[in-house]
Amino acid sequence: MKNILLVLFLLVISFGYSQNCTNLLIGQVSDFHDNTVLENATIKLIGTNKIAISDKEGKFKFENLCDKTYKIEISHLACKTKVVQINVKGDTYESIVLEHHLEQLNEVVVVGKDQTNSTTAQETVLKSDLIDQYSSLSLGDVLKEVPGVSSINTGNTIVKPMINGLHSSRVLIMNNEVRLQDQEWGIEHAPNVDVNSANQISVIKGSGALAYGGDAVGGVVIINPKRIIRLDTLYGKTILGGQTNGRGYNISTSLNKNYSSGWYASFQGSYKRNGDFEAPDYNLTNTGLDSKGISVRFGKSNFETGFEFYYSYLDNEIGILGTSHIGSVFDLERAINSGQPFLIEDFSYDINAPKQEIIHHLAKAKFYKRFKNFGKLNLQYDYQNNQRLEFDVRLGDRRNIPAIDLTLQTHSLLADVSLDSNLNQKINFGLMGRFQDNFADPETGVRRIIPDYNKYDFGTYVTTEFKINDNLLGDAGIRYDFNRIDAKKFYRKSRWEERGYDEDFSDIIIDETPTQYLTNPIFDYHNLSASAGINYSINDKNSVLINYSLASRPPNVAELFSDGLHHSAARFELGDIRFVQEISNRVSASYIYNTNNLNLTTEVFYNRIKDFIYLRPFDFISTVRGPFPLWEYQQTDAEMYGLDVSVNYKINDKWQFQNKTAYIKGNDLSTDMAIIDIPPFNTTNQITYNNESWNNFSASLKSECVFEQKDFPDFNFEVEDELNEEMILVDISSPPPAYHLLHFYADATFSIKNRTNLNVSFGINNLLDTTYRNYLNRLRFFADELGRNITLQLQLNY
Repeated sequence: MKNILLVLFLLVISFGYSQNCTNLLIGQVSDFHDNTVLENATIKLIGTNKIAISDKEGKFKFENLCDKTYKIEISHLACKTKVVQINVKGDTYESIVLEHHLEQLNEVVVVGKDQTNSTTAQETVLKSDLIDQYSSLSLGDVLKEVPGVSSINTGNTIVKPMINGLHSSRVLIMNNEVRLQDQEWGIEHAPNVDVNSANQISVIKGSGALAYGGDAVGGVVIINPKRIIRLDTLYGKTILGGQTNGRGYNISTSLNKNYSSGWYASFQGSYKRNGDFEAPDYNLTNTGLDSKGISVRFGKSNFETGFEFYYSYLDNEIGILGTSHIGSVFDLERAINSGQPFLIEDFSYDINAPKQEIIHHLAKAKFYKRFKNFGKLNLQYDYQNNQRLEFDVRLGDRRNIPAIDLTLQTHSLLADVSLDSNLNQKINFGLMGRFQDNFADPETGVRRIIPDYNKYDFGTYVTTEFKINDNLLGDAGIRYDFNRIDAKKFYRKSRWEERGYDEDFSDIIIDETPTQYLTNPIFDYHNLSASAGINYSINDKNSVLINYSLASRPPNVAELFSDGLHHSAARFELGDIRFVQEISNRVSASYIYNTNNLNLTTEVFYNRIKDFIYLRPFDFISTVRGPFPLWEYQQTDAEMYGLDVSVNYKINDKWQFQNKTAYIKGNDLSTDMAIIDIPPFNTTNQITYNNESWNNFSASLKSECVFEQKDFPDFNFEVEDELNEEMILVDISSPPPAYHLLHFYADATFSIKNRTNLNVSFGINNLLDTTYRNYLNRLRFFADELGRNITLQLQLNY
């Protein structure tokens, strides 16, 4: 037995000495993006004490290696450490690439730096800590934190963002890389986005993001969810809130799971409920809100390839102030002159007509692939289904049948390529195709204000960002879009002839009845958009941005085809199928001053819009229910210009001062009148106290001053009272007086254990219970704005 063991031992020794352990391993480390060599990379031979450092050519070597498989670990500054297996057999050469300049790495190592989407456009980024303060409110409310951004409202729950005086289809909203399609043409159509699903919101003023669309005459709102971090981690947050005005409550929760392998999944859900809100002196009957939203997201995010699936659902039931339902223009005149609502009832959570019910589904599938020494390819498909029901006050069997029932379905395909192998110049180009189908249910028993239509969109763009020198950056881009609208629309023969369509559009009539024509209008629009700008850093403290953008927006379906009583807006609206696309030329400049204690941003702009389309009160129109206000879409040449200022001054370690000021003016160049619905001059000042030693305690007092709008068009009209044959003036133009509001907010964060903490916040909006009316609220004719509102919010981060 001993002899056998001795023989085996000698065989093992002989085999070990017979291996070839004189091999040389030579390697080179380079960047994945542009193949540039990486100097000073550290290469470890796992399982040994051998370490090498790459030289100026990115090369390294190991000597005296055997014929076998080795594991080596490669690390470099600003690169993710990589482990590879190398099969050594004889002298071996190995090329190794690292993920240098990794985009996802910025999410981890660039702490406190806002992620922007544009180099030279005027852009503001809102981060999650600010967004969380608006958990119980809407997207339009949080966006008012941006200088130059206001809102146009229908009551206090339908809040539509307005950027430098422009809104609706001129403001493009991107929700997790998907362009929102939700009947955005109406003033009383709020964006169907749950603000609790947002982790970061960027606002770009003007057409500064051609990759998203060329028709953003007003600007682009980009809503991003949580970024993916390739770490093994599980985290989330839950928000509970309550408020006194409306006796509202809300809950939102989110949970995120990430893996170092790149897999990730997240869930977010929220619920909001408010009853009737209150003005300082009375109850605002039928102004409640019931909102439910969820979103789910999962996928895999690695450097070279990845994919994602995303779905969101939002269900809103929104009450519209009961007293705003008018039976004729005489009701409107009486409401304007009465000073308070005719309908005031006790508080209730019930939501009755007039009201809106909107359900929005969004689904997205995305795939990306990176190619060595080239760039990144993205492919995306998304689907949206938006159902809008608007209920009028109706009697009998029709009380539960909506006056407007629209279902909008949208399919989109996108492909884009980012060429980033040259670190001094980045080029993006892409293609987009979209099909949209709108169905207006004819069973409402009401003449359809928006017809059935199919819409086809195709777009292509090229953008570039380039480094001129260490202090000067530039960007430029161009985009082409083709749009086709194929509609089926009934016109009363009297209206058809009154508008002169019988002379210009007789060829689109496909059928007729004794009183109506059935038409098939097909309109094609060719749109060119472009942008160019520079970003010049004068020194570490001063920088200047200059940008020019050209935007082309085709008329939307409401502007073309509206022809009926819009019950939610209580007015008769008329479009015009002769409209051509708007052409916007916008020039802007920004000066930014940054020190440790002071941040100053001053933005100026001038926007000249050819064939600007707007909705204006015209007169009244007689219907079977009596005379109603008549609003017509008009087309003219317009100009808008203004100034936005933002100041953040750190007085000392505990005190901070902030100011936001915005001024804008809009002119109708054809009539030499002011443009309707332009925000008045406004300024907000805030003083904040912070004390980290008191559980990160913070308290702020905000002063909001809104001046009276002095520049407004006079669209007042007179109507004859048939009872006494007197002429009655209907004053729908005069803006309300200026007002000043105070708001208070305080919060503190308490550590519970490990990485779990509880943030407690307390706020009082309209601290002094001030009575006022907002010029940009469509319901200002009927009631005052909200009175004092006390809020309490608990946020558990885990």
